[in-house]
Amino acid sequence: MKWLLVVIGAAVGAPLRYLTDRAVQLRHDTVFPWGTLAVNVSGCLILGLLSGAASSGHASPHVQLLIGTGLCGALTTYSTFSYETLRLTETGSGFYAAANVVGSVAAGLGAAFAGAAIAGAVWPR
Repeated sequence: MKWLLVVIGAAVGAPLRYLTDRAVQLRHDTVFPWGTLAVNVSGCLILGLLSGAASSGHASPHVQLLIGTGLCGALTTYSTFSYETLRLTETGSGFYAAANVVGSVAAGLGAAFAGAAIAGAVWPR
């Protein structure tokens, strides 16, 4: 039963990742991977919210599997982030590659902390 929750979450997260990435990239005329940044930061925010809700007892293990492991696992993508950073470096866009690394880590951590803080305000321990 638990594996089915992960599969259902992933079945939503994977197409959501693709569609969000494409929609964001179409709006930006640049080599910078804004779509991947958007899905990764969104996933960090969702995981932060979920972690905060779980630590206060407001998210069951089933919800954590469905949303945390399934949805966010398929929504976010470390491999694409790595590939796109490598591609930027190889094509001579070293500044964009460095900005992608620094921006992704900073924004991802910030989003996770913000999500946990929001959850803590909504569902205090």
